[in-house]
Amino acid sequence: MFVSRGRGLWVSMALAGLVLAGCGTRMTRAPVEDRGTAVAAQPGEVVAPPAVKPLPGAENAGKPGYYTVKPGDTLIRIGLDTGQSWKDLARWNNMDNPNLIEVGQVLRVVPPVAVVAAPVVPDSGGVVTRPVSAPSVAPAPVASAPRTAASNGAAATAPAVVAAPSAAPEPKPSPAAGEDEIGFIWPASGPLLAGFDEVRNKGYDIGGKAGDPVLAAAEGRVVYAGAGLRGYGNLIILKHNNTFLTAYAHNQVLLVKEDQSVRKGQKIAEMGSTDADRVKLHFEIRRQGKPVDPARFLPSR
Repeated sequence: MFVSRGRGLWVSMALAGLVLAGCGTRMTRAPVEDRGTAVAAQPGEVVAPPAVKPLPGAENAGKPGYYTVKPGDTLIRIGLDTGQSWKDLARWNNMDNPNLIEVGQVLRVVPPVAVVAAPVVPDSGGVVTRPVSAPSVAPAPVASAPRTAASNGAAATAPAVVAAPSAAPEPKPSPAAGEDEIGFIWPASGPLLAGFDEVRNKGYDIGGKAGDPVLAAAEGRVVYAGAGLRGYGNLIILKHNNTFLTAYAHNQVLLVKEDQSVRKGQKIAEMGSTDADRVKLHFEIRRQGKPVDPARFLPSR
């Protein structure tokens, strides 16, 4: 009786082992997911990785006038760092939603060069010619009209050969205003709390009371007015020319809106403490997007 029970227990254990072995054999093959499509991987088969769509503008990476998006970037931040309006950046890059940018995306940060069609000029014989300008080649001199001697000894003038006029030279861009020509003024009358430091403070911190006037340091156009840039609170950015921007941060109230033109000394905001530890104005002067020491441009006081 004891032997029969022991033999039965041994048989049961053997069958259980076979069942487990069979389950282990069936679990060796697993599906490979390919972006939503399950494909069974065959033994020895190499599954190619899914194709990755290149990011917009990737072909321009590293070229002058282009910027590669980094983690934490926003279009407003990129505009401030490159000296451009975020709206211009969105337009130059054909962006439907300026809030959607991806790390690694490459953006144009300089205006596209406008292509000007060459003028159509009719010559003296009624043939229409289209002169092509060659910027690196000087215009060819106009040939003088040949003269022939007449049989009676008098000099007769042959019909003049009219050369097709060369393309008019491109107008030279007006020189950018020099650093001393803008004539910045202090944007607030309070005491200087912190000076410029390239690492810790990209401008001046000016003290005051909540509601004190914040003035435009120079004539310009509002390219940003809002609170979309972390660390700046209620912020105004003015563009003065193709070289200079100024920024006014931590305001309590903004009194201007984007695309509005402002005069030097115009009240554009009221001082406050948004995104700051105390009431103050953080003021920056940026030259081609790079913060510079305001002491170089503001009058002494």
